[in-house]
Amino acid sequence: MAKRIDVKDLDIYYGKFHAVDSVTLNVPPRNVTAFIGPSGCGKSTVLRTLNRMHEVIPGARVDGQVLLDGEDIYASAVDPVQVRRTIGMVFQRPNPFPTMSIKDNVVAGLRLGGTKNRKQLDEIAERALRGANLWNEVKDRLNKPGGGLSGGQQQRLCIARAIAVQPDVLLMDEPCSALDPISTLAIEDLIGELKKEYTIVIVTHNMQQAARVSDQTAFFNLAGVGQPGRLIELNDTEKIFSNPDEKATEDYISGRFG
Repeated sequence: MAKRIDVKDLDIYYGKFHAVDSVTLNVPPRNVTAFIGPSGCGKSTVLRTLNRMHEVIPGARVDGQVLLDGEDIYASAVDPVQVRRTIGMVFQRPNPFPTMSIKDNVVAGLRLGGTKNRKQLDEIAERALRGANLWNEVKDRLNKPGGGLSGGQQQRLCIARAIAVQPDVLLMDEPCSALDPISTLAIEDLIGELKKEYTIVIVTHNMQQAARVSDQTAFFNLAGVGQPGRLIELNDTEKIFSNPDEKATEDYISGRFG
């Protein structure tokens, strides 16, 4: 079931470097939230803190809270591995296991978690591939290597792998940046379908993409090199792109900087 994310007074550090300053935002369930802003403003860093991927970097830490339906995912009793099952991630470049079959790619996380029933794994693989709009293209070659698919198909395979473990939230870090326009359109259409069941947060440098796929948009910026990134404005996407509250947002949207 899709869940709500609430971020409260989040500060993010790499060692002594203060990367992101005091972010507070809300991500509603069954909704697409886009993070936009210039390079280095902290949008991908914030995204990674939403499922505790940030903390795998030596010296990285956070202050503040990230709440998933009211529960702090950084609480001492919370298992970060379980957090990453509940809040899945799709990365910038497709990263299927190249020599593993298409089907085995999809169910890799389940096998790692101890699921061994072959019939169950086959059913989950089909459901996930259908959910990623890939089933009809690969159903006759499920035992072929995932690395043999096109770039766009590989990214949808990674989405199928992410949803096979039935997460509540999907995080997408520039999922179309390495894809051609036709594959990008397929992923955007898929995002529109997936938000019926999942909470989705997407980082994108493509403002037209943010306007097409998201329900709300968060604009991040930084005062200068070496300064921490900040959330400047969070609003309905239509308002962000037509009548933003902050001049800095308007300047970025209109191409005056960034």
